[in-house]
Amino acid sequence: MTKDGKIELMAPAGNFESLQAALDNGADSVYFGVDQLNMRARASINFTMGDLPEIVNRCEEKGVRSYLTLNTIIYDHDLSLIKTLLDQAKEAKITAVIAMDQSVIAYARQIGMEIHISTQINVTNIETVKFYAMFADTMVLSRELSLKQVKKIAESIIKDDVRGPSGNLVEVEIFGHGALCMAVSGKCYLSLHSHNSSANRGACKQNCRKKYTVIDQESGFEIELDNEYMMSPKDLCTMEFLDQVADAGIKVLKIEGRGRSPEYVATVIRCYREAIDSIVDGTYSAEKVDYWMGLLQTVYNRGFWSGYYLGQKLGEWSAIPGSMATQKKVYIGKGQHYFPKSSIGQFTIDAYDLKVGDLILVTGPTTGAQEMVVESMMIDDVSGELATKGDNITIPMKFRIRPSDKLYKLVKEEQAGAKEDNVEEETYSH
Repeated sequence: MTKDGKIELMAPAGNFESLQAALDNGADSVYFGVDQLNMRARASINFTMGDLPEIVNRCEEKGVRSYLTLNTIIYDHDLSLIKTLLDQAKEAKITAVIAMDQSVIAYARQIGMEIHISTQINVTNIETVKFYAMFADTMVLSRELSLKQVKKIAESIIKDDVRGPSGNLVEVEIFGHGALCMAVSGKCYLSLHSHNSSANRGACKQNCRKKYTVIDQESGFEIELDNEYMMSPKDLCTMEFLDQVADAGIKVLKIEGRGRSPEYVATVIRCYREAIDSIVDGTYSAEKVDYWMGLLQTVYNRGFWSGYYLGQKLGEWSAIPGSMATQKKVYIGKGQHYFPKSSIGQFTIDAYDLKVGDLILVTGPTTGAQEMVVESMMIDDVSGELATKGDNITIPMKFRIRPSDKLYKLVKEEQAGAKEDNVEEETYSH
């Protein structure tokens, strides 16, 4: 929970672009993985140990908490690396480590690091909370629980005065938005069996996102399925009942998305930031929810459902393999220079075209993810309406851009289901 008593909004950070997008759009905390000991080890965008000081510096400037995810299955040959990584995290002043394996929990406790219990431990009752309270201040509950069950645990923590190593009441964290996996709280072995590539070591091959048929081996009869993507759940979304989530007594709301784009992080965090604030000030309404839902649909998603929070017994499955986003980004160029006195950004157009009135997105490790409408531009030092490949343009903008920042045009997605460019799909939880 934040100092002002609001639910803590926890954002994903798969790279510096997404980290900055989270910080710019109101995150209270960020979580990230380093090298290969996290549940996004297969992604090429993981941070390194050398990035830890920069991550902490950026977070501290905004008063944001930093969480290192170290939640894979651990083998003996990992133990030395674990200790090195935790020592580096402690030295860099990372706020806490999100852990599953007892070896990680034990060493983090030994060196005095704050510990959060990963959802993969599958905490489902107050007695389990009491046990892990000997080691951890925050519990990420099993994502298969209903809000009624979540509320019961949260109330029992207060009633039984369950406190963590810090001396404070244990805080409950739940998933709020983003990718879901068919496996119970993220523990899956399909990828290991089919490709000798363990999802529980961060190397999932996305078996559940593929199309399958079911055949009776005795008769050869092919079973007809209503949905061919029968193992690929829709994305979780709690926006439409976020007031009920707040009423359940949770302290931390976690957004999935370390494998998704910086504009995804920016949009989702901005929407949930506004929604959490509106619940506190009493202005949360159906009209606002409709507006936020429209924005959430513009970025990568597999369709939305409410998870198990409202009591559903079965999942809701996606009808397509990719994204149902109503908006897509088209790469058109890169940044060259920013003129601070006149607030002008300079870009080169490498592909397609750009015209006045277009909605653009600029991304970069320091810039994050910034959107704006092009109200005017100069093309090769002459005022113009349409820029094409090879042109140099300057655009008035209120944010600073950097050399090699990427420039995209945001357009309406004409065909639902087309994959967003350069997005690493994600499956697991932390």
